[in-house]
Amino acid sequence: MRTAYTSDQIRAAERALMARLPEGTLMSRAASGLASACVRALARVRGLVYGSRVVLLIGSGDNGGDALYAGARLAARGARVDAILAGSRAHQAGLAALRAAGGRAAEFAPDAARELVSAADLVMDGLVGIGSAGALREPYGTLAGLVADAPGLVVAVDVPSGVDASTGRVDGPAVRAHATVTFGAYKIGLLVDPGASFCGTVELVDIGLGPYLPDADVAAPTAGDVAGLLPSPAAESDKYRRGVLGIVAGSDTFTGAAVLSVGGAIRAGAGMVRFASVEESVRYVRARWPEAVTTVLAPGSTGVLDDIGRVQAWVVGPGLGTGSHARDLVAEILGTDLPVLVDADGLTHVARDRSLLRRTGPTLLTPHAGELARLLDVPREDVEARRIEHVRRAAHELGATVLLKGSTTLVAEEDRPVRVNSTGTPWLATGGTGDVLSGIAGALLAGGLSCYDAASCAAYLHGLAGRAAAAGSARGARPGGEAAIAALDVAEALPDVVRAL
Repeated sequence: MRTAYTSDQIRAAERALMARLPEGTLMSRAASGLASACVRALARVRGLVYGSRVVLLIGSGDNGGDALYAGARLAARGARVDAILAGSRAHQAGLAALRAAGGRAAEFAPDAARELVSAADLVMDGLVGIGSAGALREPYGTLAGLVADAPGLVVAVDVPSGVDASTGRVDGPAVRAHATVTFGAYKIGLLVDPGASFCGTVELVDIGLGPYLPDADVAAPTAGDVAGLLPSPAAESDKYRRGVLGIVAGSDTFTGAAVLSVGGAIRAGAGMVRFASVEESVRYVRARWPEAVTTVLAPGSTGVLDDIGRVQAWVVGPGLGTGSHARDLVAEILGTDLPVLVDADGLTHVARDRSLLRRTGPTLLTPHAGELARLLDVPREDVEARRIEHVRRAAHELGATVLLKGSTTLVAEEDRPVRVNSTGTPWLATGGTGDVLSGIAGALLAGGLSCYDAASCAAYLHGLAGRAAAAGSARGARPGGEAAIAALDVAEALPDVVRAL
């Protein structure tokens, strides 16, 4: 797991470590790692450091000191380094080191700053550090705007200026970096949107904080973590031991949701899928997924679970509709003591009547930001601005595991670290991909994983499958390019993704 921390937790660990080290050791370690990352970046785009033009944006804090010392190292290797001093003060020892190495520094002046930034091969953002919160003050906001138009590489020091290191919140202008070099440990705001979208590639420099960090409240599963959790059939396995998933989804209007959720479950490795819906949705599922065992639900019928057959877990809601009959089906499934994943229209019924969640079995909710806003009765924009806060609140108030979908997918459960998914592609923002995700997670629930692990693994697999599908459909694109995908492409990519893990 990649663990992540708040700025307060990082600063406490730094204080504990600094008490055992000579003064300036941590800054030296950070500057060395930062300079090395910039050397590698310049080598990729220019082939060498010598003669490159580097601009440092320097604020009043220690991040400015890190940038000045790193700039001195680059100047010593032949780079032309200019520092723009934008704060009320600058780190004096770092400034002296830069000048001694041949670098230059001057107070902020708009025209001169614009000229320097526009000609730079690399801009290093050392304006504010992890303790900053709220909108950037001037002239930092102006410099963030200049960086947005910069043709060169942008490297953020520890965290992009304007991004709240503890939450990922962005209140106003912020530096959008190609890479962020962070020190000691990952900060939560580097992993969670909207802040994560400003970071580019995040590189961690070890400065020795590990023994002084507390237990993490946020973690990002890695490929190894997911591979270790995925159910794998043994020699004695049969379809029942591998897990039987019941899916109640689809309607006369929304047949596609049925096909996609069933497809996600089958491609994710469910031993058997029992699917129940109205005749039209059953017809489409039978045509596309003959492996599924199907049951036609008569209009208005209830008390249908015995007719469907025994299962180890349920998925309910995709395309089900929001009428009274759909509500009765959701209530009937939530009335069991089996693990239940509630998605899409099922979440609408739960938002209308949260008493449906008073149950003995495990519950996994998979809302997007708008659905979570309805569940919590808050504005959607509040959820999107403070995703960690709201997904934690939902897990606590609703007594369920909550997978919050979006550009950063989060998984929260009471008294557990929030898990942040690191995979995915913007091409997943298309209709039906959430239905596939519900099928993947349902298959893992039926296979014996907890809601917490099933949600985390499903999000990871879903993101990888989205990337694989987008890359595979990029016919005629440049190597490494991506192109538009359909939701069914994601389901079809799952076996190769699981095989690779």
